[in-house]
Amino acid sequence: MPSKIVSNMAGTLLEVTVKVGDNVKVGQEVVILESMKMEVPVSSSVAGKVTAILKVKGDFVNEGETVIEIA
Repeated sequence: MPSKIVSNMAGTLLEVTVKVGDNVKVGQEVVILESMKMEVPVSSSVAGKVTAILKVKGDFVNEGETVIEIA
């Protein structure tokens, strides 16, 4: 079952720094959100391979919403 990387706050997705198939490490930045004119990085809490990216640049993301799945 894939692990889910969730947004730690609501905001607009500014950048996805990984792509499907990339291997990520614990603590690696995977997306950058913009909230109240601040750029907020979201880091992976698990190591593994990116299997799905569920949001694209410009999407609004709610707090707790899944943005990336990692196997």
